[in-house]
Amino acid sequence: MRDILPGLQARCAAGTPFALATVVAVHGSAPRDPGAVMAVDGAGTVLGSVSGGCVEGDVYEVAREVLAGAGPRVVSYGISDDEAFGVGLTCGGTIEVLVRAYVSQAELADLAALLDLIAAGLPVAEATVLSGAAESGARLIVRPTSSPGTLGALGDLGTLGTEGLDAAVTDDARGMLAQGLTGIQRYGAHGQRRMQEVAVFVRTYAPPPRMIVFGAIDHAAATARIGSFLGYRVTVCDARPAFATRERFPTADEVVRAWPHDYLEATEVDTRTVICVLTHDPKFDVPLLVAALRTPAAYIGVMGSRRTHSDRLARLRKAGVDEPALARLASPVGLDLGARTPEETAVSIAAEIVQHRWGGTGRPLGELTGAIHRDR
Repeated sequence: MRDILPGLQARCAAGTPFALATVVAVHGSAPRDPGAVMAVDGAGTVLGSVSGGCVEGDVYEVAREVLAGAGPRVVSYGISDDEAFGVGLTCGGTIEVLVRAYVSQAELADLAALLDLIAAGLPVAEATVLSGAAESGARLIVRPTSSPGTLGALGDLGTLGTEGLDAAVTDDARGMLAQGLTGIQRYGAHGQRRMQEVAVFVRTYAPPPRMIVFGAIDHAAATARIGSFLGYRVTVCDARPAFATRERFPTADEVVRAWPHDYLEATEVDTRTVICVLTHDPKFDVPLLVAALRTPAAYIGVMGSRRTHSDRLARLRKAGVDEPALARLASPVGLDLGARTPEETAVSIAAEIVQHRWGGTGRPLGELTGAIHRDR
């Protein structure tokens, strides 16, 4: 949704009806994950993608039908489906796509409220009935805490049809939001657990994860750029005012002038945060890494030669850091790509972050067999 957010907001503001196609389930290998969206308006303009090109043509036609009044639909495409094969899904997987229209001013206003929350980086979940003993397409917007019936700073909006179903989905959606999960949940008509009467797609929008880059050098500028490209909220931090400037880091969300360890101890770090230490200066590195290793950060990468890293480990041991903590450090930072320039090094660092997140091997896919995509 975020990749076409400005276009959707513009259509809602202008009162322009459109159909929205959303990937709600993936089985096997598929180009895009659940939550990927494509919008089609009355003029035939397309925003976004649900499959990277495989089935867009057919989804486009379904979207036009739904926009013309056909009602919400869930359509499936897969290698075993002759029709789907004809439109190009040859990658061996199956995807299910929900297509629904936003036509009335009330529908567009409700969607605009959701889009505003997403644009503001606030946590929110959207639950939509796919099938079963409830109205297909019914929506419920869920925040971490709520005041029923309103969509204010902490409110919810909409209903799936019954009080029990709303309550059960709200509880589950909040749990999924806390974990950053998106997927289909099943319930009884009144929210009963372990029943299959109603299928509900829960799409969560958690705030973007953070990338904190320490050291205002050329490599940091390149790393900040690729971090933004990957969807991170990027902070660059350096104690030197002459180097930590907005002009040198135009793509960063914020540039902080502070001693690195002081800043890290005062800022929020969670299990999705990645930390890139590019200073390779002991007076910065050692206190910073002592602080970093106390956080639950997903990744801590540290720049420097093997000799520098060996010296750094000795200093950290002297500072009281134990071996399990030291094992968390990715140093020298990055994968072995033969990188030389700051931009190539940034690609190497980004590749290691992605590998760490998904459990990849770092080897060429052509040398491997089995599934290409791994579960989280």
